[in-house]
Amino acid sequence: MSPGVLVAGIGNIFLGDDGFGVEVVRRLAARPLPAGVRVADFGIRGLHLAFELLEHPEDTTILVDVTPRAGEPGTVYLIEPDLETLAAPPAGPTDAHDMTPAAVFGLLRSLGGTPGRVLIVGCEPLSTEEEMGLSPPVEGAVDEAVALILDVLAREGVAGNPAEILQEGGP
Repeated sequence: MSPGVLVAGIGNIFLGDDGFGVEVVRRLAARPLPAGVRVADFGIRGLHLAFELLEHPEDTTILVDVTPRAGEPGTVYLIEPDLETLAAPPAGPTDAHDMTPAAVFGLLRSLGGTPGRVLIVGCEPLSTEEEMGLSPPVEGAVDEAVALILDVLAREGVAGNPAEILQEGGP
């Protein structure tokens, strides 16, 4: 049986490049994907993501989000975070409007859940100011992120040749 994978887009489309994760999963969901792969836009609903992971634990969760790391805007990163650090229980009350990935996994752990393998496909933002739409460098990184996710799926054993999936689904 193939491992289960949840690809979760995170971000706020009203804050410029913060909508990166939402756009990546929108494009990824339009492609044919192997059984066992779920793609979902969680947007700013981190609390919902924590309960989703609690109710339906996955072998691998791929979070797609902006990740400021002082690189060139539009740089795509593949990060495998330290889960002990990432999933520390929240120090105070949970704020549903400020659910960072660390807060999501901390809440999951405090509810008795355990994350499986977690990967982050991130992109260096240019701007997360109040505006609609991605900046040109981040818009240009969306297809690169989709290709990276397809490659990760192939390496996780849930997809065939990523080049074949790219051809089937279009650019």
